Amino acid sequence: MTKGGTGHGRRRDVLKAITAGSVAGLTGLAGCVGDPEEVSEGDDGEFDTVQFGVLEPFTGEFSDLAEERHQGTELAIQQINESDEYDFEIEYSEYDTQLDPATATQRAQEAVQSDDAGFITGCISSSAALAINDFALENEVVYTPGAADVSITGDNCNEYVFRFETNTAQIAEAMAQWTADELGDRIFYHIADYAYGESVLNEVETRMESISDSYEQVDVTRSDPGSTDFEAFISQITNATDDADALVVGMTGADLAIFLSQASERGLQDDIPIVTTTGSFRAVRAGAGAGAYNTYSGVRYVPSIETGDNQAFVEAYESEYDAVPDNFSRVGYESIRMVANGIREAGSRDPTTVAETLSGLEHETIFGPNEFRECDQQAMNPVWMGECVEPDGGDLADVELLTDLSGEDAAPDCEDTDCGL
Repeated sequence: MTKGGTGHGRRRDVLKAITAGSVAGLTGLAGCVGDPEEVSEGDDGEFDTVQFGVLEPFTGEFSDLAEERHQGTELAIQQINESDEYDFEIEYSEYDTQLDPATATQRAQEAVQSDDAGFITGCISSSAALAINDFALENEVVYTPGAADVSITGDNCNEYVFRFETNTAQIAEAMAQWTADELGDRIFYHIADYAYGESVLNEVETRMESISDSYEQVDVTRSDPGSTDFEAFISQITNATDDADALVVGMTGADLAIFLSQASERGLQDDIPIVTTTGSFRAVRAGAGAGAYNTYSGVRYVPSIETGDNQAFVEAYESEYDAVPDNFSRVGYESIRMVANGIREAGSRDPTTVAETLSGLEHETIFGPNEFRECDQQAMNPVWMGECVEPDGGDLADVELLTDLSGEDAAPDCEDTDCGL
């Protein structure tokens, strides 16, 4: 666990005011400034603090993605703490979940019991996020997950979970439509053998079945999370290329980067189009190198989009980190901003009151007007289909956007989510 910073800007202003005051003024202010309990309680409404727990897989296969998300989280907290639009400041502690549901739950308990956190954010692994879903309900704390498995805001939803990450159903809507139209309806699947991979299989297949009367699942192969040798799977896929129109891959992070790299070495892209759910992620493209070239991907975010205040976000992120933001950066960023807006709107830092306020509340975001819709508390995010292509310079594949779907068109109907809110 590490501690995060808080709103230094306003505190500096207080110190300046004290320094400029007379000795009598200092004496009069000493009790207020020197008593952290009074400041924390926010009796005058001005210097209230809100405690967050930040749970990320800082070690393991998703560590690069975790760092991206954490930087977006930090940037949002910094902006909120320096803004006059909020009458509170955010304090936070960081915890390493190590991609393990049991570890994630233990860290969440530490955040709530040791640091009195009423708000939790993070967990890129769907299995870990689902564990924190249950924890959030049991402990009545607001949770903003970083994972995409549909059930997080589907049949495992609850009133304390609000997701800005684009879920698998939303991305599958764009992928299935484009794949059926451009490649065909005979699909071979390779997935990571855990909640997220199964979610990809279920969501893409459901949509392919609804689009095409002749849809065929050619086969499914599954690899363990953290695998580094995909040779046997690639051989099995290669042997089936005459029967399949496309390969849909449901993996992310280092797993997907390694798979694409090894598939490229075997020339798999020449035998069958490869369609991924997260190949557009910068970390995946960097890890795969040339293996990402000439593959297709659902796209949740690219920094070039001209929507909402995205370009202001990109500029601030580049200034702070000397890097461009990617998908998980924007998830961390808006997860904090939207919850902060809920706290401000509620006029309370009580998680239950904030949760009641957040549901259906409209926000201005990097995607433009958005909300955690009331029926499942999933953000209504637009999605795109893209192609990863060889760049004009360097090794990192470029992402060319091919099609787009609005948030309303990408989201499943409320009655199809299995969420009981």
